[in-house]
Amino acid sequence: QVQLVESGGGLVQAGGSLRLSCAASGRTFSSYAMGWFRQAPGKEREFVAAINWSGGVTYYANSVKGRFTISRDNAKNTVYLQMNSLKPEDTAVYYCAAPRDRGAAINAHDYEYWGQGTQVTVSS
Repeated sequence: QVQLVESGGGLVQAGGSLRLSCAASGRTFSSYAMGWFRQAPGKEREFVAAINWSGGVTYYANSVKGRFTISRDNAKNTVYLQMNSLKPEDTAVYYCAAPRDRGAAINAHDYEYWGQGTQVTVSS
């Protein structure tokens, strides 16, 4: 069983920055890709970013490309999401997720384990 605990959400003004963290436990963290998703009120959960096991390969949704950066520290079993130039439309609950298989994925159905989510609110 994999446990994921997110932190770092909050309220920020448009143009500001936040860094989300996700601490993982329960399996060999460094052997698996990780991902971030978000869900805004009334909308479906959407892919934000993913990173492979080593951190050498990353994927981003077009809506966040150039503003968000996913990274990981395998020594700390932690994955991060650095969010810069935040916009009101980035407001959502952000979820850390671990995939069923080792490879990085952009579809939610490929992820088996989910954190509890952390709220990010961007004011205009």
